[in-house]
Amino acid sequence: MSNLLISFNSFFSFFILCFLFLNLGSAQSILKERPNVLLFITDDQSWIHTSFAGEVAISTPGFDKVAGEGIYFENAICAAPSCSPSRGAIITGQEIWRLSEAAQLFSAVPKELSKLSFPLLLQDNGYYIGYTQKGWAPNDFDVYGWEKYPLGESFNKEQIEPLTDRIVKNNYFGNFKTFLDAKIEGDPFFFWCGTSEPHRAFKKGSGLSNGIDLKKIKVPGFLPDEIIVKKDISDYLLEIKWTDLHLERMIDLLEREGELENTIIIVTSDNGMAFPGAKATLYEFGIHIPLAIRWGMGIKSAGRSSDALVSLTDLAPTILEAAEVEIPPEVTGKSLIDIFLGLETKERSYVFSGKERHTVCREGDLPYPQRAVRDSRFLYIKNFKPDRWPAGSPKIKSSHGWEYGDIDFSPTFSYMQNNTKKAKVKNLFDFATGKRPHEELFDVINDPYCQNNLINEKLFKVDKVRLSQVLNAYLIKTKDPRVIYKQSFWDDYPYYFQNPKGIVPYQNSRK
Repeated sequence: MSNLLISFNSFFSFFILCFLFLNLGSAQSILKERPNVLLFITDDQSWIHTSFAGEVAISTPGFDKVAGEGIYFENAICAAPSCSPSRGAIITGQEIWRLSEAAQLFSAVPKELSKLSFPLLLQDNGYYIGYTQKGWAPNDFDVYGWEKYPLGESFNKEQIEPLTDRIVKNNYFGNFKTFLDAKIEGDPFFFWCGTSEPHRAFKKGSGLSNGIDLKKIKVPGFLPDEIIVKKDISDYLLEIKWTDLHLERMIDLLEREGELENTIIIVTSDNGMAFPGAKATLYEFGIHIPLAIRWGMGIKSAGRSSDALVSLTDLAPTILEAAEVEIPPEVTGKSLIDIFLGLETKERSYVFSGKERHTVCREGDLPYPQRAVRDSRFLYIKNFKPDRWPAGSPKIKSSHGWEYGDIDFSPTFSYMQNNTKKAKVKNLFDFATGKRPHEELFDVINDPYCQNNLINEKLFKVDKVRLSQVLNAYLIKTKDPRVIYKQSFWDDYPYYFQNPKGIVPYQNSRK
């Protein structure tokens, strides 16, 4: 009797699986053979700063609509807490240590990565592709002679009067409309909208002057709870609100055009907020980013949240699978289609991130190499060179003109630098700038601000060993040169930075 029951259950599960896949296929064929894709990516936004995630100082109805009518991913992690390597990982579906030079900011991009750039693969398979504003950047694609930009044709001509003079004039919605008008009717499309917001610098006082209530601002525990910091955060939130207005209009346009239900809308960010202790670090507010995906014809039981650990490297294989395009074997990300179907068949117990050089800000122009693994509770970080300054040297000005160059210049950071005589501020300043041990371990459920390193606590020894082994095994599996060869190629790669005199290769001092 028990064997019969097991056989029946197995048959029933197989039937449901077949039904879901057939239903997905038939859903796609109702409107088009393959889905359109709109990837909307902001610049420097931590996961917590949408009204869907609980932010009360601003409303983000565009993001909330995508999350409420699709899937909200509670544990989405970027591949690097730095603009261009994170974007390169998204576009190629690989961890940054597999991108050669492109694992670093202001790098040249090896031409062989063009064969792994999913938008170009879509284009080769009949998709109309394009982008606006910030794509895979800041990078140099001329050094190795790329024939095509990885995101297709640029659409930047439509402009709009922004809220502040620190917000770019790009009319993101208008350029998306121009893109749609230019495509051949019936062709599937892929469009990348890379906003320049909320990247610094912000218009000082703009949040407050545009109605953001400072009483509603929640200051993360790694920053001083002071009025100047709240004002800085309000300026940041205002720019998030600005981007969301464009997203909302894009969604409305897709609905009017009859394209909404067969368009995969992905809303995310490249890395966390540009504040000390967040961006350019592997701490929670540096790598945990917003992610919501809507696909009316392809997501089952829409309007749900997923606690699965997902990486932004998962987006490339997801889009390729949905578009029925072969996924290159080099891809390390995992397609999210199983989550779309409510099956969750793939193993997602861990997710990974890493960092090499962000800016030139240390002696010898050296990077600060790190790797991290995150599970549902813990964040484990390995600092390969703990003798180096993680946020940049306190005595060497960066390529951008200030000390501690991996931290974006801001009113918050200035306040912290000028008030280290206050014990609380000094502790937070040291957290953002001070040298770190070889290993770090944080309970991100109870300590999301990563203030209490548990690495030497006996109670967590088992978790430390487990996560260290998981990380090492994954780095070996994905062929990280720092683990395989015990050396760094990144120490010597040039730094291509646009200074006031033009684009000049910033060569490593030892070359």
